[in-house]
Amino acid sequence: MARGFRRNNRTNNNTPKHRINNYIRVPEVRLVGDNLEELSNEIGRKIESGVYSTRQCIEWANALGLDLVEISPKAKPPVVRIIDYKKFLYQKKKKEKELKAKTAKTVIKEIRFGPNTDDHDFDFKVKHAKKFLEDGAKVKAFVQFKGRTIVFKDRGKLLLLRFLNELEELGSAEDLPKLEGRRMFVIVSPKKVAKKK
Repeated sequence: MARGFRRNNRTNNNTPKHRINNYIRVPEVRLVGDNLEELSNEIGRKIESGVYSTRQCIEWANALGLDLVEISPKAKPPVVRIIDYKKFLYQKKKKEKELKAKTAKTVIKEIRFGPNTDDHDFDFKVKHAKKFLEDGAKVKAFVQFKGRTIVFKDRGKLLLLRFLNELEELGSAEDLPKLEGRRMFVIVSPKKVAKKK
């Protein structure tokens, strides 16, 4: 049983993502594209955006050594372009990659304090937080209360407010410090000016 399943997977990987050439089985298609003037010159006949018979479009594509590619199958009639299919796929992949790069993932760096954090340790952690914000990452700072230290909630809040004060040039707090269980936290987002790179 498993072998048959694998075989089916292989055939699915080989099928094209778009209908091309003779796989387009509708009688008429709407031809579009920014290369129609160029195609007209090569064929020796004026081709404009419009509805044509599928057979005619396939003939033009074959004459030019290109493919007829269906780019919008749900339209009536379906929308097609005369292009090199491999080049079309490459450009599509490139556009998707660019879009993915633009929607960069938000990175959240965590910095942990205790309610009795001394000044040296505090300064060291502030220095790290500044670097994270300069790199465009968010910073989640929290005070962890262990055992009886939960009675020092006010001390934890003051520590986080002092932390926010140190970072006000590079980032701004999304909210005031909040207590969840035995942890009080605050999230600092970078200001756009902070991004040096």
